[in-house]
Formats: sequence, structure tokens, C-alpha cells
Amino acid sequence: MATMLSGASLMDGACLLIAADEECPQPQTREHLEALHIAGIEKLIILQNKIDAVSREQAMENYRQIKEFIKSTIAENAPILPISAVFGANIGLILKAFEEIIPSPELSEGDFQFLIARSFDINRPGKEINDLKGGVIGGSVLKGNIKIGDLIEIRPGLRVKDKYIPLKSTVVSINQGNNQFDNAKPGGLIGLGTKLDPALTKGDHLIGHLVGKPGTLPDVLDEVELKVNLLDRVIGSEQMLRVHSVKHNEKLLLVVGTEKTGGIVTKILKDSVVIKLNPPICPPENFIYAISRIINRRYRLIGYGEVINHH
Repeated sequence: MATMLSGASLMDGACLLIAADEECPQPQTREHLEALHIAGIEKLIILQNKIDAVSREQAMENYRQIKEFIKSTIAENAPILPISAVFGANIGLILKAFEEIIPSPELSEGDFQFLIARSFDINRPGKEINDLKGGVIGGSVLKGNIKIGDLIEIRPGLRVKDKYIPLKSTVVSINQGNNQFDNAKPGGLIGLGTKLDPALTKGDHLIGHLVGKPGTLPDVLDEVELKVNLLDRVIGSEQMLRVHSVKHNEKLLLVVGTEKTGGIVTKILKDSVVIKLNPPICPPENFIYAISRIINRRYRLIGYGEVINHH
């Protein structure tokens, strides 16, 4: 769930996929719709798949279940498109709906910011030192633009003893799929080749970090004050469990952007809570915090938080 939320933070809209040969909603469908609500994604298209696997009457009954499920939610007015992925039925309607409901967004101006969703080492084992390529970071440009040769800073960066030191490097390549570019701006996922030691980027080590031009990034936070909005029910659990208020010293899992971090509630105020973060994070502005707690030995989504004041 935390991974899904971190990915959703980069999206402008979403398709909610529902199988016509299953009762609606399934627990995961309920969970995904709630995640879209928390991530603030309101441009939705509902795809009723597998209509080839059921009769007309069953498809209509499933349609009624979907309509009932989305009533009074962010998806209430979303179109429901019956499709068959196997036979390619109505796929053209999906493309049409994309253009109408999730059009290309206006590009954000301002200081360059890039949210890391992947990081890796592209060198094969045994490569000669002189042939080694620098580390690659993948993700999405949130605002501004970047071009080959630009200097970048990555925060929080590298942990040295009890402190985090920002990483600095130079962009040497910009890729989107198999296409190479001289510059990049908001829209889609891109990979930035850098001069970083690939040991720093391998295995998604830099996932969740924020990239910008040197001196332009927000502060690194080890504590945050949030206005907490709790859900009525625990998301993702088989049983419909009520969500209880957060407690002093409770351990939580927070997801903001593509970053996951542990949190301990240190203060409970009248309209907010103060949470100590470990590890520290460098979140983009105006991103919400998804909050999970351990229920039946697994982290389950219980609500979301909005920043009141950075410490």
C-alpha cells in the first residue's frame, strides 16, 4: 500500500480497474480508491474489464454494484467503460476518455525539483574501471526543467554518523525509455544519468530523495507537525476494523511522495500531532503524508496528515 501511494504521488489521473466476473468492491479495490482520495487524484476513469467472461445480465449487475460502490466518493462522476482486454474491445474509448478527463497538465514553472522513484547501477559485474558509468536516478520532474551538464543536489543525501550530507553531481544523460534528450520538464518518468558513485544509487538506495539545483531545495526534516485526518475504517484489512486515535509514543509508517519513513508520536496537541521522523526526509511542498500503523502484524493505512508547521 505504501508503494502504491508513493507511485500515485507522481500521477495526474488514474484508471480504477474492476473485474466484471467478481463481486464489487473487492478489499483491494476499496483500498485503491481510498489511496487515490488520499493522494488527491480526482481525475478518474473506471474500467469494467472481463466483460467477455460474463453474461450481459451479470455485466449489468456488476455495473450496478460499481455505481453503488462509488456513490459519494471522488469517483462518483467517473465514466464506467466496459472493456475486454483479451479481445481489445473498447480500448479506443479509454484513449478518448484519457484525452477528455486526464488531459496533459499545465507545466509547472519555478525551481527545478525531481522526485526519485528508482535508483540503480547500470554497470555489469567485471566492467573495467575506466568504462564505469555513474549512478542513474529515475523519477518525475515536479517543476522547472533540467538539461545535460547542469549541477544537481540530492537531499537528504548520504548518512555520515548522525548527520545527512547532501549529494552533489552533474547530469550527463537524460533518457525516457529508449529515447535520449538534451533537457527534461514535467510529464512522464525519466532517468537522469549522473557522475555519482554507482554504489550510492544501486538497489533503489536513493528512492524518496528530492533533487534540485544546488541551494534551492527545502529543508531536511526530522520532525513534522501534522493535522491528522483518520479514516472511519482500516484500509486493506479483511475485517472492517474501526480506526482509533493515534497515541503518544506510537510507532507509525509515513509515506510522503516516494519516501517511506518511520515516525514516533511525541506530542498530541489540540488540532495536530508532532511526529519524530527516522530517517529524516526532504519532502516536496504541499504533499500529504499517508499514515499507517501495525494491525495484525502488518502496516495498514489509517489516514493522512497535512503539514501545519515544519520544525
